[in-house]
Amino acid sequence: MASRPIVPQQPRGEAVVHKQTKKNVAAGDGKSRRALGDIGNVVNVRAVADGKPAQIQTHRPLTRSFCAQLLANAQAAAVAENNKKNVCVNVEKAPAAVAVPPKRSVAAPAAAPPKAVQKKPTAKPAAPSVEVIEISPDVEEIVEVKEKKEKKDKAEVINNNKKVTQKEGSPKKKHTFSSALTARSKAAAHGIAKKPKEDIVYIDGADTDNHLAGVEYVDEIYKFYKSAEHESMPNDYMHLQTDINEKMRAILIDWLIDVHQKFELSAEALYLTINLIDRFLSVKVVPRRELQLLGMSAMLIATKYEEIWPPEVNDLVCIADRAYTHEQILIMEKTILGRLEWTLTVPTHYVFLARFIKASIPDPKMENMVYFLAELGIMHYETIRYCPSMVAASAVYAARCTLKKTPAWTDTLKFHTGYNEQQLMECAKLLACFHSKAIDSRLQVVYRKYSSSLRGAVALIPACQNLLSGVVSSA
Repeated sequence: MASRPIVPQQPRGEAVVHKQTKKNVAAGDGKSRRALGDIGNVVNVRAVADGKPAQIQTHRPLTRSFCAQLLANAQAAAVAENNKKNVCVNVEKAPAAVAVPPKRSVAAPAAAPPKAVQKKPTAKPAAPSVEVIEISPDVEEIVEVKEKKEKKDKAEVINNNKKVTQKEGSPKKKHTFSSALTARSKAAAHGIAKKPKEDIVYIDGADTDNHLAGVEYVDEIYKFYKSAEHESMPNDYMHLQTDINEKMRAILIDWLIDVHQKFELSAEALYLTINLIDRFLSVKVVPRRELQLLGMSAMLIATKYEEIWPPEVNDLVCIADRAYTHEQILIMEKTILGRLEWTLTVPTHYVFLARFIKASIPDPKMENMVYFLAELGIMHYETIRYCPSMVAASAVYAARCTLKKTPAWTDTLKFHTGYNEQQLMECAKLLACFHSKAIDSRLQVVYRKYSSSLRGAVALIPACQNLLSGVVSSA
């Protein structure tokens, strides 16, 4: 059985600076310790501070927990000295720090087996292990920015309240009923009063699921049409034409409406045909013998542009009783396209009629009456000075007056057309005059077309007397 090693006795009152091993024991201290004299292992711990040894005598055994307590006391003393030296701290340059005292080591349980004590050096303890909580200057800046933003928002709210009270002309922030009536009457007196949105009917609700209707873009599309319609408007050209007059133009259009009806073409093709004729006559003098040829070639272009199955050239030759050849129609077609620079995408009367009829929330009779008045208008040269949107809006207004719809002009129509009653009155009276004379006119195609029961026989309804009286009084 191995014998227990004999641990040499350490001299009392001397501190251990570094870790001791068996080799560190003094050579002259080789005698065995007494059996009971050194059983407590009482030593004097020497603390080194500033390079000078200082003796701290202890009168209790140097156990592990007691050694930890001594180290904790030494660290606490070092922290206290640092706190005294660092009293004056520049808070703006250095972040604030909160010192947390170090946690004390927990003593090992008594039942733990004894181990050889390795004493830690106490010479000039390093920087104390102090937990530091740093407050970053960025956090302070964020807090300051938030406070400034809150102050700014409060200032804006106050300024807005002041502006509202100044506009209303009342020092109080509370809106009264009398002040609202006063403001509205002033706006109406200056002609800038706006109706509440509840008076405008949303006319595209039924087409929400129809992708071809373009509900998302329809308002922007018609704004573009109204801005572009003046670019494609024909000029007043009749004084430039030496061989044709207004009556000849009316005869041509009356015949084209009949051809359009026989071929069962779309309304878009008819209105585009008339637009091409007027624009071509604005830039070129046409002899009388070629006027019908111009109409046939313009219809050929329009049907090619608008129809899926346009009529063939031979069909047009036959319907004109072979007055022109196949080659003449194609040559005139090429001439028209060259003079108009192939500009065929233009906002015609029909583009606006479709939208304005929809805005009037019509019934079938109302819709037929609008188209009847519009075709009477485009047949007569007098309406060429009005833009297509005004002719279309005037046709809707005159139709509502003829059918005695109340009110004659709604807020919805005013919103979608962009015209009020006063702006439409002159053109509407002209259309009512054409309506009253249609029954006695020599040009009966339009009148017969809308006298049939298929179109509600709207041509048989008398013209609006209120509009006619305005025409008579102005004449």
